[in-house]
Amino acid sequence: MSGYKRMRRQHQKQLIALENKLKAEMDEHRLKLQKEVETQANNAYIELEKLAKRHAAHADKEMKTALTDEKKFQQQIAAQQKKELTTFLDNQKKQYKLCKEKIKEEMNEDYSTPKKEKQERLSKHKENMQHSQAEEEAQLLAQQRVFYDRNCRAFKRKVTMKRHDLEQEQIREELNKKKTQKEMEHAMLTRHDESMQELEYRQLKVLQKLRMDLILLQHQTELDNQIEYNNRRERELRRKHVLELRQQPKNLKMEVTPKAEHKAVLKALKDEQTRKLAILAEQYEQSINEMMASQAVSGGGLILRGGVII
Repeated sequence: MSGYKRMRRQHQKQLIALENKLKAEMDEHRLKLQKEVETQANNAYIELEKLAKRHAAHADKEMKTALTDEKKFQQQIAAQQKKELTTFLDNQKKQYKLCKEKIKEEMNEDYSTPKKEKQERLSKHKENMQHSQAEEEAQLLAQQRVFYDRNCRAFKRKVTMKRHDLEQEQIREELNKKKTQKEMEHAMLTRHDESMQELEYRQLKVLQKLRMDLILLQHQTELDNQIEYNNRRERELRRKHVLELRQQPKNLKMEVTPKAEHKAVLKALKDEQTRKLAILAEQYEQSINEMMASQAVSGGGLILRGGVII
């Protein structure tokens, strides 16, 4: 195997080694960013769980407080109404007693009415009075029931509005927390994207530099080999020409012009060398242009072909 082929293979190994190194670096960086995303997502989930538990505990506490307050409120109304009813019944008893005594006095002063009739009249007065007091008591109880129901409904409505306000406040707090988390996530992903682009650009720059250096080295080696070949070929032609001159007859040597022929051969060799050098220079320039065009097309990212970064 020639030295040039060994050099080409060595260059290929260098490129593959660098590509593998850059790919490993990219994979490690991508894994690091993915872990950061997962960590932030877990932290966000934990924060929302804590917030939900705090909201639930607060709502449960408020509900228990509301039930206790409602029970106290109902007990206060019931106690007040019981007191009112007791006072009302006491007044009825007093009124009943006064009316009864008054009727008895009137009957005692009435000597013309038979005793039996007086008893019937007294019983009827008692019955009428009891019926009237029963109606008044029923009316009072009905009024108390209406008052009790109306005030209990008002109290429950107040508690419900307070619970609704609390729920709205908790929902706003949760939404603000989620909004903040989304903004943090967006900022992190933007930072990750910029980080990936920077790494891709840096890796592309390193890879293109190595390719450029290797191409320059290859072209320089090709140029040196071509120059060496041309020089060797020129020496061979010189030796061949001298040998042919020595082998020619003397009279033929007098007829030819070795010096002129020698100059023509040298000129042909130089022209051939110039032509090949021009071809090499053109190939070199074309390779450079293709590399620059490939770099421009690649932009800020690395291109993967067959799982290998190029």
